[in-house]
Amino acid sequence: MTPDSLFAALWQDYTTRLCPSAHQIHQLLQEDEPLSNDHIALRTFNLSPVNLEVMAKPFVRLGYVSKGHYQFEQKKLAAQHFEHPDPKLPKVFISELEVERCSGSVQKIVKSLVSHVKPEMVADADFLYGGRLWPVSLEQYYLLAEESEYAAWVAAHGYGANHFTVSVNQLARFNQVAEINAYLDEHGFVINSSGGEVKGSPELFLEQSSTMADRVVVEFDEAELLVPGGFYEFAKRYPMANGKLYPGFVEASADKIFESTNDQ
Repeated sequence: MTPDSLFAALWQDYTTRLCPSAHQIHQLLQEDEPLSNDHIALRTFNLSPVNLEVMAKPFVRLGYVSKGHYQFEQKKLAAQHFEHPDPKLPKVFISELEVERCSGSVQKIVKSLVSHVKPEMVADADFLYGGRLWPVSLEQYYLLAEESEYAAWVAAHGYGANHFTVSVNQLARFNQVAEINAYLDEHGFVINSSGGEVKGSPELFLEQSSTMADRVVVEFDEAELLVPGGFYEFAKRYPMANGKLYPGFVEASADKIFESTNDQ
C-alpha cells in the first residue's frame, strides 16, 4: 500500500460512512487544482491492541515520523501528529482516550468493547478505515456519552477518519478561514462556534475552523440511531521566522475542534 492508496481508502470510507456532506463541500471549494488535504485525524482508546502506537504503525511503515505530542487534560486525551518527508503528503493527527482517567463505569464499558479486538484484526492498514470492531448497545453508548463524547464516538463508529482538512493556503478564491466559514454558512452548513468560528490566529501561525459533524445512521445492538459522524476542517498555516509554514497544531484550538462531533 502506498500513502496515496491509503488516503484514498480513508477518503472513500469517510465520505461514504462518516461525512457524506464532504462531497458537496469539496465541490463548492474545488478550483483548477485538486484540493490539498492538510491533515486527517483518527481517534482511539489507549488500550492494547488499539492504542495510538498501533494506529500509527501503518503510517510509520510508509515513512511517517512523530513530530509533536499534545495533551488535552479536560477531555482526558493524549495525541501525536505525524509527518512524512514528502511535504505534499497530509499530516496525520492521532488521539487516544486515557481510559484509566475515566470513571469506573466508562472503564468497564471501554474494556469490554476492546476485548473483542484480536491483534491480527489490527495488523494491516485496512483496519484504519474498517469501522467498528465490536458490538455496542444503546445503553453503553448513552452511558459513555454522559461522561465523554469522544468515548461514545469511538464506541459507535470504530475506525475511520474523523475528519479531512482543506488547506486554505492553496486556495485562490478564499484567502481567509473566515471567508470559507461565511461561504459555507450561505450554503446551509453549520460551523463549529465553540471558542469562536475561527480557532487560532496568525500569531499562533495556524487558523482552523470546521463544520459540525454530519448526523449518520449507526446500527447498535437494539436499533439504528442517528448520531454525530465526521466533519470537514479548514486550516491556514502561516510562515514562521525561518520562512517555513508552521507544521504543528495548537492545543487550545484542537481542543475546540474536537467539539465538532458534539451532539447539536
